[in-house]
Amino acid sequence: EISACEKVGKWANALQLLDVMALYAVELDTVTFNSAISACEQVGQWKEALQLLRVMAQDGVDASTITYNASISATEKAGKWDKASHLFTLMARQELEANAITFNATISACEKARQWERALENICVMAHINVKSDRITFNATISSLGDS
Repeated sequence: EISACEKVGKWANALQLLDVMALYAVELDTVTFNSAISACEQVGQWKEALQLLRVMAQDGVDASTITYNASISATEKAGKWDKASHLFTLMARQELEANAITFNATISACEKARQWERALENICVMAHINVKSDRITFNATISSLGDS
């Protein structure tokens, strides 16, 4: 099961299971893709996570906030702040509701790249749309300031 692969970080096995499911014409749904993307995210396989997001779109499977959170987290762990910001924008275009996890992952990506302006923009947006910030939010934002 793909969620079992996710739990133990077996991203390659999760992708193989997706292939087998497709081979047997088993319908892949949002939850299935979320598990596979999360498995990739846990071990830093951001390219594979984004490829799965593309496959979802091609196959007409709706992405969810969870889908984007896992994808943004994958890019954040790889230090790809521009990809994280792009995913955040795509999420908004699809009118999916960003939550604290979404913002924290995006802000953390900005922190790693010392993109303090972007981190501050995100925390302002967070406040504007009434998403509750937490210690992670503030620590990442402060850390993004670095030596500025």
